[in-house]
Amino acid sequence: MQIADRPAALEASGVGKTFWSRSGAVEALAPLSLSVVAGSFVTIVGRSGCGKSTLLRLFAGLVPPTTGSVRADGDVTRYVFQDYSQSLLPWQTVEQNVRFGVVHGSGLHRHDDVGSTVRESLAYVGLSGVEKRYPWELSGGMQQRVAIARALAARPAVLLMDEPFSSVDALSRAQLQDMIAGVWSTLGITIVLVTHDIDEAIYLADRTIVLGPNGSGIAADLTIDLPRPRSQVETRATGAYLRYRRDLLQLVLD
Repeated sequence: MQIADRPAALEASGVGKTFWSRSGAVEALAPLSLSVVAGSFVTIVGRSGCGKSTLLRLFAGLVPPTTGSVRADGDVTRYVFQDYSQSLLPWQTVEQNVRFGVVHGSGLHRHDDVGSTVRESLAYVGLSGVEKRYPWELSGGMQQRVAIARALAARPAVLLMDEPFSSVDALSRAQLQDMIAGVWSTLGITIVLVTHDIDEAIYLADRTIVLGPNGSGIAADLTIDLPRPRSQVETRATGAYLRYRRDLLQLVLD
C-alpha cells in the first residue's frame, strides 16, 4: 500500500490554542486542520513563535485545545524533547533509562520480554554495548540516542519529536538524522518532527508543513519527492533538493 492510500494516524480538526495571561488572551495557534498519514515522515517548520511546538503538544495531548479536536489512531505518548540532558535520569544506567520506556509504554503487553525490548531498542539507534554506562559518560549525541531508544521501547504508533537534534554539534546532527531516517524505514512508524532547520526538514521528510508567523496557521503544505535512502552529500547536492530549499526558505522568510 502506498503511503498516500493509508489511513490517518493523526487528525487535527479546527484545532487551536489560546493562552491567557494578566495582559489578556494570546493566540498561540489559530484553528487549523491537518491529517498525518500513517507511516509518513512529516516535518513542521516556521519562525519562532509560529506555534510549531504548540501543535506538537496538542497532538501529544500534553495541552488541551481551546477549539477543535485531535484524534490519534494508536499510542502517541512518545515525545522526544530538545534537551536530552533534562529528559534522561542521570542516576540510572542507559539500560535502566530505556527500561523506563518499556515499563511505562502503553503499547506493550505483559508477556513481552523487557530485556530483549531494551536491547532491540538500543540496537535501532546504534548503541548496543553501552547498557551499563550512565548518561553523563556519553556524548551529547549518544545521550539523545538513548532518549530516542527509550521512546521507541514503548512501541509507539507515532513518534513526536520537538527540535530533537538542535542541542548537538553539526556532525552529530547529521548522524542522528540518518539514524532516525533508518529507524523510520525499518519500523514503519509515523514520525512528526518540529525543526527550525530548513535543510533538516527537507532531508528527512516526505511532507513538510510550514506554519505562518505569530500562530497564524498553515502557510504551506509541501510534498518532498526525493528518492530514498538519502545521502548527506549526494541528496543535498541535487537540483530537486536545492529547489525545495529555495521554496521553503522563501515561504518561511516571507
